Amino acid sequence: MKRLEYLMRRVFQAVCILLVIAVVNFMLIRAAPGDPASVMAGEAGASDPIFVAQLRERFGLDKPLPVQLLTYVGHVARLDLGESYRQQRPVASLIAERLPATLILTLTAFVAALTFGVTLGAWSSAKAGTWMDSLVTTFSMIFYATPLFWLALMAVLLFSVKLDWLPGFGYETVGSGYAGMARFIDIVKHLVLPATVLAVFYMAVYARMTRTSMLEVAQMDFIKTARAKGLTPGRILRRHILRNALLPVITLAGIQAGAMVGGAVLIETVFAWPGIGRLMFDALVQRDYNLLLGTFLVTAALAVAFNVVTDLLYTLVDPRIELK
Repeated sequence: MKRLEYLMRRVFQAVCILLVIAVVNFMLIRAAPGDPASVMAGEAGASDPIFVAQLRERFGLDKPLPVQLLTYVGHVARLDLGESYRQQRPVASLIAERLPATLILTLTAFVAALTFGVTLGAWSSAKAGTWMDSLVTTFSMIFYATPLFWLALMAVLLFSVKLDWLPGFGYETVGSGYAGMARFIDIVKHLVLPATVLAVFYMAVYARMTRTSMLEVAQMDFIKTARAKGLTPGRILRRHILRNALLPVITLAGIQAGAMVGGAVLIETVFAWPGIGRLMFDALVQRDYNLLLGTFLVTAALAVAFNVVTDLLYTLVDPRIELK
């Protein structure tokens, strides 16, 4: 019951936060240079001021800014993200088409980064001071410091162009006609490179944090007590050190899980992955305000949702934490 009350309170807070984010995003986008009506008129080859005025009137861009803001907030409160200026389709429909691809990419990268990062960090802390610890630390620093776009381009050149092991672009083979398991395998092949490149940066962060946190926990009094009681090193490592060292890792992972969804723009652009990040970039170039606001709001909602889930995971990892 207490957990349900906590969850309902956090959901109410999340809704309030998202409304504030919607207002801030609206004001920031409207403050940016560029006019959707002028962009669309230019693409249509018409610079007639009357045609531009008609476009502004059609999309409500001729109304005062406060009126536009109230209209937008009212639509968001009804879960209506409006219509794309450029594609003449509901924004929610466009996002729904692209969101699964982004979730597949980011969740795969997130799980891989967290799993391998925590494993390498735990192994490195257990071998602290040895050449293996130095090797893990060195590679973690290299991947952390390497620009993501450069790593993505090198991965395409090496594994796709040079070795021809994996496809370098797209979500699946165009015109292949695959179905069932064959289509699944084809998507997985296309997923390997972008997911791996996106994962290695976060894996390096989790490995470093896990190692540092475990070395700190290993010096605490209750670990000394566990050793004095005769517990095996493996059990001490798994049940006592790692479990208590995971809290800061979970905190960082909860923050980065939401940021990873919105931050996949670069990876999706390099690998031509048809996700929400690429949709966001296209909307920005085309000055498609409604579509851009919709993508911002959805990524913000995912970030808030991941933070709520992270708070709930705290109580599972450490029962001493109370829900308030």
